[in-house]
Amino acid sequence: MSSEPPAWVLSRRQAIGSRIRDARLHANLTQFALAERCGVDHRTIHHIEYGRSDPGLGLLLQIASAVGIPLAELVR
Repeated sequence: MSSEPPAWVLSRRQAIGSRIRDARLHANLTQFALAERCGVDHRTIHHIEYGRSDPGLGLLLQIASAVGIPLAELVR
């Protein structure tokens, strides 16, 4: 059994990461600023934006709040 998720999961993670990046830029935030607002390292934000990380619901909620976008819009 492979530890790598299916291709469709990776694709969805990248799409969500792209929406997070767009929302962050629209909110005029750097990765550092968003990370600070969420209490995580800037590398965590970078990994999420590029689909390399699988963030938990709590962090997704914090990101949505920090960029002023409903969570549903980020993960649609």
